[in-house]
This record gives sequence, C-alpha cells and structure tokens, in this order.
Amino acid sequence: QVQLVESGGGLVQAGGSLRLSCRASGSIFKFYAMGWYRQAPGKQRDLVARIDSGGLANYVDSVKGRFTISRDNSKNTVYLQMNSLKPDDTAVYFCNSVPVATPPRWGQGTQVTVSS
Repeated sequence: QVQLVESGGGLVQAGGSLRLSCRASGSIFKFYAMGWYRQAPGKQRDLVARIDSGGLANYVDSVKGRFTISRDNSKNTVYLQMNSLKPDDTAVYFCNSVPVATPPRWGQGTQVTVSS
C-alpha cells in the first residue's frame, strides 16, 4: 500500500513562494503519473498540476506560469514550487497518483495559507 506524506506548507503573504514536497512509499512510484490536488474550505478537491512518468507536466489555467511540478524518482518524491502566491491559492494541498487509485488513499495534506 502506497503511503503519501506531504510537507512544506505554511503561511505566506501574497506574492510569496512555497515549495511543497510529497514522499511516496513503494518501488513502483516511478511508473505513475503524479499530481498535486488542493481543497479549499467548502470546496471539492481539484487537481492543479500533473506530471507523468517521463516528466511531462500539465497545469490548470489558474496556476499556469506560477506553479512548477517536478519529481525525483530516485527519492520517490514529487515537488510543487509555488510562486506569486495569491489568497485564492489558500487550501490544503495533497499529492496522489493521476488518476487516483480505487479505493483512494490520501495523505494528511499540507496547509497553505496566503494572506492578502
């Protein structure tokens, strides 16, 4: 069973930066597309960035040009560099495979709070 541990969140002012990390257990990590999801209070959990096993990345429009997803397969880790943060980016951020396995297993997430 894959375990996911997210870290790197925090409180930052608008315009600031954070780098999130997600370490996954399991030797088959490198074969999966991975993504960062976020869930704001009262809203659904949405995928914001995805990276496939070969390193090709995709983003939703709201974060394009500000967020960069990357992965280090030797460390079973996926990263999310977030620049030019906005209050609308405030959410709990999770990583998981894309698509999410059934049944879904999530880590605890990491809180990102952007103050205006």
